[in-house]
Amino acid sequence: MGCPRWSPTWPGGGSSGWDSRSYGGGTHSLVLAATRADGSPALLKVPVLDDENRHEADALRAYAGDGAALLYAADPESGALLMERLEPGTPLMDHPDRGRAIDVACGLLRRLRRPVPADHPFPRVPALVRHWAATLPAGQARHGEPVPARELASVLAAVESLRVPAGLDVLVNRDAHLLNILAAEREPWLLIDPKPLVGEAAFDGGWLLIDLLLRDLSAGQARGLAARVGGGLGVDAGRVRAWALVRSAENVYWDLDQGDDPAVSLALVAALA
Repeated sequence: MGCPRWSPTWPGGGSSGWDSRSYGGGTHSLVLAATRADGSPALLKVPVLDDENRHEADALRAYAGDGAALLYAADPESGALLMERLEPGTPLMDHPDRGRAIDVACGLLRRLRRPVPADHPFPRVPALVRHWAATLPAGQARHGEPVPARELASVLAAVESLRVPAGLDVLVNRDAHLLNILAAEREPWLLIDPKPLVGEAAFDGGWLLIDLLLRDLSAGQARGLAARVGGGLGVDAGRVRAWALVRSAENVYWDLDQGDDPAVSLALVAALA
C-alpha cells in the first residue's frame, strides 16, 4: 500500500513531491523514486548520517553534475538529498569487460578531482592517517594480534609512508568503487554516493583496488591491479597499494569490533602486504 505524498519545503524555498516506491538497493539510506514539482523524475535519498557521508551534498555541489549525479536540493538537518535519477542505473560492476570497467572508473575519478577553496568543509586525509597511526596498533592489541607480525609491519610502514602527502590536495572519495558508478542517460556513466575528503589523488585508488581484489585475493593480482589502477589514475601504484593495505587493516579491527568474521579483510591484508 502506498504512502501519502509528502511535499516539504527545502532550504531556499520551493517544494518537491515524490512517491513512496523503493528504489535501488541501498544499505545505509532510504532511497525512493521521486517526482519534482515540474513532473521530472528524481531520487530522494535519506541517509543514516555519519562522519563519512555528512558532506555528500557538499561534494555533489562541487561536482555540479560533471561526472556525478546532479544534486537538486538538500536538507542539512536530516541529510536528505533530492537528486538526479540515473537510468538505467546499471552498476559498472556488471560490465562484461572488467578491464574496460577499470578504465571507465579511473577516467571518471580523474575527472572528478578538483581543487577546493581554503574554507572547504571536508575532512582531510592527513588527519585520517594520524588517526590510523594510533588506532591500528590499539586494535591489534585489543583483539589479540589477529594480523600476523610480518603483515602488521607492512601496514605500519604504509601508514608512515602516507603521513607525507604525494601531490596537491584535491577532492577525493573514500567510497569509490564499481557499484557506485551507474549507467545514465545524460552521460554513459556517473558517480553516486561520494564520501568526500581532501587529500592526495592516489587516495581514490585505495578502495577501488580493494573492491577489484575481492574476485581474486592473491598477491600477484594485487600487484597487477595496483599497477592498472595507478596507471589509470596517473598516480604511483605503490601509493594506491599502501592506501588499500591500510584500509584493509582498518577493516580487520572493524569486523572484530562488530563481531563479524574478518577472514576477507585478513586475506586482503595478506595479498597487499
